[in-house]
Amino acid sequence: MQAEPKKSLVGEEYEVEVGPVAHGGHCIARTGEGQVLFVRHALPGERVVARVTEGEEGARFLRADAVRVLAASKDRIDAPCPYAGPGRCGGCDWQHAKPGAQRRLKGEVIAEQLSRLAGLTPEEAGWDGTVMPAEGDKLPAGDVPKWRSRVQYAVDPSGRAGLRRHRSHEVESVDHCMIAAEGVSELGIEKRDWTGMDSVEAIAASGSGDRQVILTPKPGARLPLVELDRPVSVLRVDERSGGVHRVHGRPFVRERADGRTYRVGAGGFWQVHPMAADTLMKAVMQGLLPRKGEMALDLYCGVGLFAGALADRVGDQGAVLGIESGKRAVEDARHNLADFDRVRIEQGKVESVLPRTGITEVDLIVLDPPRAGAGRRTVAHLASLAARRIAYVACDPAALARDLAYFREGGYRVRTLRAFDLFPMTHHVECVAILEPAGKGS
Repeated sequence: MQAEPKKSLVGEEYEVEVGPVAHGGHCIARTGEGQVLFVRHALPGERVVARVTEGEEGARFLRADAVRVLAASKDRIDAPCPYAGPGRCGGCDWQHAKPGAQRRLKGEVIAEQLSRLAGLTPEEAGWDGTVMPAEGDKLPAGDVPKWRSRVQYAVDPSGRAGLRRHRSHEVESVDHCMIAAEGVSELGIEKRDWTGMDSVEAIAASGSGDRQVILTPKPGARLPLVELDRPVSVLRVDERSGGVHRVHGRPFVRERADGRTYRVGAGGFWQVHPMAADTLMKAVMQGLLPRKGEMALDLYCGVGLFAGALADRVGDQGAVLGIESGKRAVEDARHNLADFDRVRIEQGKVESVLPRTGITEVDLIVLDPPRAGAGRRTVAHLASLAARRIAYVACDPAALARDLAYFREGGYRVRTLRAFDLFPMTHHVECVAILEPAGKGS
């Protein structure tokens, strides 16, 4: 006999007391029957009416939106953005929280992940519990930092550019994104007709005046004539190969960090916040304190940001090896660091390339892995290289905490941890952990 399908609870409403913040931009509550609710648009300590957006009877948890606030937190404000709120744009998680409260919430998430996944208190991680705003981002409640230098717009059936709703393919048409950097806003993407396009990515380099638009057409669609409010390079994504091709203008943008210019091609990775590259680079270098003549690894190196900073500091007698899986990023990194004789960039996955290098010992390691983290096997290999210090740059506190536990198994302890709010209004946060051999004094 086939089991009866479980009843969907979507649309059901529950009056709940909102509990602590959880990783992912929501807070935890429970229904009267004890079922866990992950509630967006709420704050800890509030009493709200939560409407279920995903889930069914008997599910381990339900997702919900706070649609009415019965007792508000002192940290609540009216969302500055007209497109924020239940069922609307999914780009921001905390528009309804004061800026200082957003950073506290992120700090609570980091602390909870460190405790649950790494068994570390903030003190044991060398962290004072604060999440630092980027330079220029400490603004009064109601003011929104214009930080997002890369915005991926979806296109609705009428050809209007917008942003996707939370956990949905539906498009929220917008006239303006409040967190978009001025260089993105001045292109006027939202005012144009993008019929035939699936998405439009706008990039405004913060290290130069370079502007770029990357178009992803729907199958069989022709590219529009792109006439925007500022000079801009245009690239297109090939629907068959997924490769990015130049239509006109430069196939790259130029970014600046640590006094150097970096070429970033074809929509390749660069930190989105204009202050992020320098902020993270300084935190890494202050933690590692590179010395002349040292050997360093830069893993998941992208276009060479940390490799360049390391090479500058270890000097002609030192050496840096970067490993990066993206072919275009490797080409850019080799171009960006061509003036350093003792820098080598290898293409491939870290877990495949590093064992083939034959390296058995290094002085310093920087790793900036993707959101999933480095993983037990890679961490075990890194721990075997006996580096005097390791800098781990993390965009996901859960992955960071898991990998810190693996590093502890490999004989490393966290010396210091710093957290930076480089994604205001969202739940994302960037961390830099500095590790050293556990037997070393503090």
